[in-house]
Amino acid sequence: MAPLRSRPGRALAVPLGLALTATLGFLPGAATAAAPDSAPATRAATTTGPSLSYVVNTTADRATVAAVQKEIAKAGGTVVTAHPAIGVIVAHAADPDFARTIRTVSGVQSAGATRTAPLKSAATTDVGKPEMLKAPPSAAAREAARTAGREPLESLQWDIPAIKADRAAEVNPGSRQVTVAVIDTGVDDTHPDLTANFSRSQSANCVGGVADTSPGSWRPYDPAEDYHGTHVAGSIAAARDNAGIAGVAPGVKVSSIKVSEPGTSMFYAESVVCAFVFAADRGVEVTNNSYYVDPWMFNCKEDTDQAAILEAVNRAAQYAQRKGVLNVAAAGNSAFDLAAKEITDTSSPNDTTPVPRTIDPSKCLDVPTQLPGVVTVASTGPSGLKSYFSNYGLNQIDVAAPGGDRRQVPQLPAKDGRILSTMPGGDYAFLQGTSMASPHVAAVAALIKSKRPDARPQEIQWLLKAQADNPGCPTAPYDTNGDGKADAECTGTPHVNSFYGFGIVDALDAVTQ
Repeated sequence: MAPLRSRPGRALAVPLGLALTATLGFLPGAATAAAPDSAPATRAATTTGPSLSYVVNTTADRATVAAVQKEIAKAGGTVVTAHPAIGVIVAHAADPDFARTIRTVSGVQSAGATRTAPLKSAATTDVGKPEMLKAPPSAAAREAARTAGREPLESLQWDIPAIKADRAAEVNPGSRQVTVAVIDTGVDDTHPDLTANFSRSQSANCVGGVADTSPGSWRPYDPAEDYHGTHVAGSIAAARDNAGIAGVAPGVKVSSIKVSEPGTSMFYAESVVCAFVFAADRGVEVTNNSYYVDPWMFNCKEDTDQAAILEAVNRAAQYAQRKGVLNVAAAGNSAFDLAAKEITDTSSPNDTTPVPRTIDPSKCLDVPTQLPGVVTVASTGPSGLKSYFSNYGLNQIDVAAPGGDRRQVPQLPAKDGRILSTMPGGDYAFLQGTSMASPHVAAVAALIKSKRPDARPQEIQWLLKAQADNPGCPTAPYDTNGDGKADAECTGTPHVNSFYGFGIVDALDAVTQ
């Protein structure tokens, strides 16, 4: 799923239109099974197709879940895991008719394949490849930074002062009672800037749908390729320890819930469901989600498989919210107007051969960012303008944050325009994308939670919006797709608009108001 609004007073008032929706109204009802569309589940199962992964959504009670698991076995499927609290079962099956068969079972509300490609023995929202920082900070640089009360590489972090995170750290760097879980490609917790703030007890590998908490399971499969989660983690909670960079909330904890499959970096529904449930059950306060659930950029209600993905992930996200977790997600990098009547998706499904399709954004959602209650984050560059790649849309974007835009600082290599953060192996690199904007918001949310320990997710979201600084719409049509032509117009009111939602988040207000 975010700004512009005038600055509120210190008393917390609920702004008009900020209420959170608990369910997806267009998905199957909680007490109504889907209409039969195939033979009974007891028919002889076949194994003529490739083995696929499925989510099966049932009424959320243990008896029903147990009964459906038996029917899955009768239909030739294998149960991987079940989440009785939300009524979601993950199963594998080779029968091409498995989903249609299991939809006829009593208590099943929806069921569908989570991928179009056969199972293999893991899409992020960054733009381009990282550019490694060529020289680590020298001893002299470290000493000079220490004397100045800054981190050795902080002069390269335009994003930190952009949201007043440097000033916020002087007031309250965040509480170690607050954890932000990075649901991503894994985090290298041995990085010097991350190890002090890393929470191993709240970390796991959820790839495949079952949480593995064995030591190191949460780290990247391939550090050279799966760097995304480590970069995100540094923006959130890199410690102010004279090692390298500064995180927005350098006093909070960060954990890793790995969901990307090895070799492909795909984020499938069963892994994401596992991640939200694990985060909730392990007492995480905030999750960061800088990806969309593969293989569909948008999941549409008319498609039975995509509707099942929507329902399963939404149930898991709602479960986390009910247990006190605020979920923050990147808006995406396609320069789409998410409030438009039509969007052309040319990249789905991204695990086999994409088939271009025109979708209605009101009926097809980018998951998890457009799920109810999730904070949707747009990206800004060093100038404060929306990044050219960032998705936008009136009443679709909640807030914005620095995510980079190198085009905004041409010929100025010292001000790269992208976001500098941590990389596996103790390195640092520049990246840009809404992937980089989302962790800034997750970190500010953690600062709010640090100051207000009793605040619920909905209250934290209200405060993010109320404290945001609204730059207003650009005065001229904006070049959204980076081709040098003005092709996007910012719309809205003085309080909320299509580029920034309620505004760019403010870390200082988070710890002082």
